[in-house]
Amino acid sequence: MSLKPLDDTPDWLLEIKAAIKSFDALAYALELDSAELTKGQTAHQSFPLMVPKPYLERIEKANLRDPLLLQILPLEQEMLKLPGYVKDPLAEKEHNPQKALVHKYSSRILVITSGSCAINCRYCFRRHFPYADNHLSSNEWSSLLDYLKLHPEINEVILSGGDPLMIKDKQLASRIKTLESLPQIKRIRIHTRLPVVIPSRINDELLNWVDETRLKVVMVWHINHANEIDDAVSQAASKLVKAGVKLFNQGVILKGINDTCDSQVALSEALFDADILPYYMFTLDSVEGAAHFDISLDEAQTLMGKVAAKLPGYLVPKLAKEIPGKSAKTLFAPRL
Repeated sequence: MSLKPLDDTPDWLLEIKAAIKSFDALAYALELDSAELTKGQTAHQSFPLMVPKPYLERIEKANLRDPLLLQILPLEQEMLKLPGYVKDPLAEKEHNPQKALVHKYSSRILVITSGSCAINCRYCFRRHFPYADNHLSSNEWSSLLDYLKLHPEINEVILSGGDPLMIKDKQLASRIKTLESLPQIKRIRIHTRLPVVIPSRINDELLNWVDETRLKVVMVWHINHANEIDDAVSQAASKLVKAGVKLFNQGVILKGINDTCDSQVALSEALFDADILPYYMFTLDSVEGAAHFDISLDEAQTLMGKVAAKLPGYLVPKLAKEIPGKSAKTLFAPRL
């Protein structure tokens, strides 16, 4: 049955409104034991379960170890307070010169464009981020322009969040139009998981503003497992590539999800088949509540060494870590 009502609400937004947000609904949809799931109730109250149905349909039923399920299922381990795992693992507050701006690197600036996501990923390094204090309304967008004018070295604006594609296209197009008014800005980069979760987000309205902007549009998708890429996701990627968007992927190495050579090789192959270039594979940011996903740097280097032995170089993502205070991402060589 179609979710489309008589008004002009986009399909993707309807999917978000219909997302599963309770253990009972998740258990029913995936044929799981509700009592088993509710062990993560406290974690759910702290960082709620949220998963839209297009993503849910890619999760294997009756399998508590499904790699997609493990990315979104609240677990009791999240409530453990462990040394070294903190609420702000990248020290973004230290690079937050004004509301909604993160300026860590000289030539680019990150803008918290939305405080919400279509899905709540349990490993998210911004799961504790103070979004309420870092929201720019349309009327406040001019403050970003003022900041950019003071920093002519900035030529790329990164839209992040939350997920920047949670904003409707009319508003997004308007904001990008204002950035075009500054000759110094050459590129707009959008970090998003929404087209992976709800492929219908790549609609005609989005493609229209992509076609009209003078800026080079780069999208970095967040995909961690080959099973996340189905035909609908591939078709969404194809639409963007045909529109001239440069598509990259950055993932996170997650224990029990993609920390094997086979899973990493399958991911890179699936990404390239979908016209998405494997770009970065990050070690886990040490965020409070996600320690159970972590593997050691030594294990990560050994893993990527095995991947490098199986794939051509252009399919091997760079192993990277963001270290607070560093002027760029820190890269680590695969251990061959």
